[in-house]
Amino acid sequence: MRSLLLFLFALCPSLFAAEKPNVILILADDLGAKELGCYGNKQHLTPNLDRMAAEGVRFETHYSMPLCTPTRVCLMTGQYGYHNGFLGMSNPAFTPVKDDPKAQIGNHFTHADLMKSAGYKTAQAGKWQLSGVIPTLVRDTGFDEYRMWAYEHNLPPGITHDGKEKGDKNSRYWHPSIVQNGEYFPTKPEDYGPDLFNDFVIDFARRHKSEPFFIYYTSVLTHSPHLETPDPANPGKRWPAGFKSNLEYLDHLMGKLFASLKVEGLDENTLVIFVGDNGTGGDGKGTVTELGARTPCIIRGPGVQRGVVSRALADLTDIMPTLADFAGATLPKDVPFDGHSLAPVLRGEKETHRDWIYSHLDDGRVLRDQRWLLELAKGGEKEKFFDCGENRDGTAYKDVTASTDPEVKAARERFAAILATLPEPKPHDSQTSKKAKKASEAPPANMKDKNARFTFRDQNKDGRIDHDEFLKTASGKKPAANEARFKMFDTDKDGGITKEEFLKEGK
Repeated sequence: MRSLLLFLFALCPSLFAAEKPNVILILADDLGAKELGCYGNKQHLTPNLDRMAAEGVRFETHYSMPLCTPTRVCLMTGQYGYHNGFLGMSNPAFTPVKDDPKAQIGNHFTHADLMKSAGYKTAQAGKWQLSGVIPTLVRDTGFDEYRMWAYEHNLPPGITHDGKEKGDKNSRYWHPSIVQNGEYFPTKPEDYGPDLFNDFVIDFARRHKSEPFFIYYTSVLTHSPHLETPDPANPGKRWPAGFKSNLEYLDHLMGKLFASLKVEGLDENTLVIFVGDNGTGGDGKGTVTELGARTPCIIRGPGVQRGVVSRALADLTDIMPTLADFAGATLPKDVPFDGHSLAPVLRGEKETHRDWIYSHLDDGRVLRDQRWLLELAKGGEKEKFFDCGENRDGTAYKDVTASTDPEVKAARERFAAILATLPEPKPHDSQTSKKAKKASEAPPANMKDKNARFTFRDQNKDGRIDHDEFLKTASGKKPAANEARFKMFDTDKDGGITKEEFLKEGK
């Protein structure tokens, strides 16, 4: 019998490949859960993602990290920052030092490595924003092919790109800067980046329809700047600029992708996972809160229940073991993984999943169970403890931080016991922290000097004032007013204030 199976495999490997589902893992940029219609939003029209939720499982409470880079490394490695080295993003005290092997994503075991070990063809499309240089860029993490939005330093030697966005950054939207498989991909001013990335995903799936494929689709939408988008119903015309149109165009692209899978006969054998990388820009992103961590998580495909709204807790570390489960792959024994497969929940074998979920940024942490929520601010400056009751969307949470009720005290003791099992996030470079602390001790002598004020308020010297830095250095004492001023300064709604934004708006 074994000889017969080997003969049949050699004769027609696609027969066996069909047993493995294809997988498309979609990571939306700067998209909190609250923005989608299926999560209760009444202003945004997202019919394709809503239909995906109706055809699969939608998790009410799913956590990513509050900022981009720690999320991307977590998703690719299946590890929290205390294992993969990326506790944060902007503050170098909470990212690996340059000569640390963990600083290079190619040195980690990734989800693409996992899928290749199970015989999958692999591709990446969209935003990268991680380490690597041509010719091994992206490919050193397990991908066979890629089409990525390229910063200037990602371009091949001698190549420059004319299309720019705010701050002189290479464009990701109109006239996008793209590298495909190590080569510069020329574009025109009328080319729209999200279309080109979506087309690449569709084409890769079509070319590999006879064998299992894994596509990591890291959408550039809905990150700022929220420019005009094409108008799908009127070629040559555009939808107006704004977050709403950018989100609805992302939904349009998802519909186009889903339709192509159906046309190619791939719809029934493709597992699609849709998640966000952090809370919405300007409304959660970069804050060590549930608003900063709670993102959509929708999964549909073969073996997945249809039309289920799951109250099982989930976070990004669960995606890696879920991929292993569906692909029939084996996670290496010598690498720590922090999550648990969602497959039993997706297949309807279990309703609950794990007792708690976790998110972090620098030394700030968010911990949640079915009822209780703990938010520990960066620097240990403050903490909040909430009784969420049966609610999952941030509404009607009761702040019980100061409560002495025995039930609250018991819950806090449980949370303290959980945190005691996790490595405490600490800055690896004491000098960096000392510099930041010293910089924060004395404001500039001339408060009318906007440049000096920006330098003072940029506590970690990364060239931008993040949300926590802004609130920490605000001269005003009214929290609501300070929040309003932060949103005024953060004109591109990316969760941070550049020097250009500060000098333009600062008073």
